[in-house]
Amino acid sequence: MEKRFQPYSRLAAIIFLVVGCLVVLRPFLAAILFAAAITISSWPLYLMLLQRFRQRRTLTAAVMTFTLILIIILPLVLVTWNIADNAGQVYEKLREAVDAGTVAPPSWLRDLPVVGEAADAYVRKIIGSREELIALAKRYMEPARHFLLGSGRVLGSGVAQVSLAAFVSFFLYRDGVTILAALRTGMDKIMGEHAPEVADTVSRTVRGVMYGLLGTALAQAAVACIGFLIAGVPAVALLSVATFLFSLIPVGPPLIWGGAAVWLFNQGSTGWGIFMLVWGVFLISGVDNVVKPMIISRGSSLPFLLVLLGVMGGVLAFGFVGLFIGPTLLAVGLGLLRNWTGQTV
Repeated sequence: MEKRFQPYSRLAAIIFLVVGCLVVLRPFLAAILFAAAITISSWPLYLMLLQRFRQRRTLTAAVMTFTLILIIILPLVLVTWNIADNAGQVYEKLREAVDAGTVAPPSWLRDLPVVGEAADAYVRKIIGSREELIALAKRYMEPARHFLLGSGRVLGSGVAQVSLAAFVSFFLYRDGVTILAALRTGMDKIMGEHAPEVADTVSRTVRGVMYGLLGTALAQAAVACIGFLIAGVPAVALLSVATFLFSLIPVGPPLIWGGAAVWLFNQGSTGWGIFMLVWGVFLISGVDNVVKPMIISRGSSLPFLLVLLGVMGGVLAFGFVGLFIGPTLLAVGLGLLRNWTGQTV
């Protein structure tokens, strides 16, 4: 009787152990998944550096981790600090301008075709009425301030998550060979002859999606930086980093270069504002349509809908690092489904 129920008791113990481990690791799950995705994506580079450093795994892992800090964490810290520092100042200046009655519509508004004169007259009407102006300010300025501060908090939590991921990635790099051997043994026991094929699909898909997301973000940030320099937009470094971060969100970069174009129009630089719009539409946003498909196609092509759902669901589930984790998990699932069914769904 005891022998007959022994397999069930073992299964129950294993399930209890797995659930307990997940409960303990749940607060760190997002950072662990992000660290795993980063490690898988950069593993070929780690192996190359490992040879150059004569198989010194700890030193190589430290170099890779420090590089991750420079590329991702430091820009995040700078953007977070600037948002938190400037949000309150902008709000106070706008409130002072409203109280002093010095707010005026931008000169370029009247020059807009078709709707320019009507829009200018409407804005002047609101500005001319102190009651309407105060009501409008209360309606929109406070939510805008909360939005900016909320964005700063999200980025701040992202800094914490990415910092933890960098810490975890150090150990994944250092002990990666041992971990890979253990994973191969476990997959062989669970999946048998299909284990190598599944492992290849997972690693190829993770690299394709991560290269696609980060490669596109870097390319868009570089092109945007050139455009900002040519047009004479201030805070080029900050806007370029913001473009990099917003490139991870579908339809994100236009918020940055569009804002730069509005600033140029407001400064009376109509020609440069038009240049910024053209540069943004055809070059900055054009990168997303050219570079991303080229890079991701090497791993696993991910439909736009899954990218959008992956980003939104990833952020809701994991916070900032969900920008990376969400699309990657969906891409891996889609790749395994295609591999299992033999269909290109």
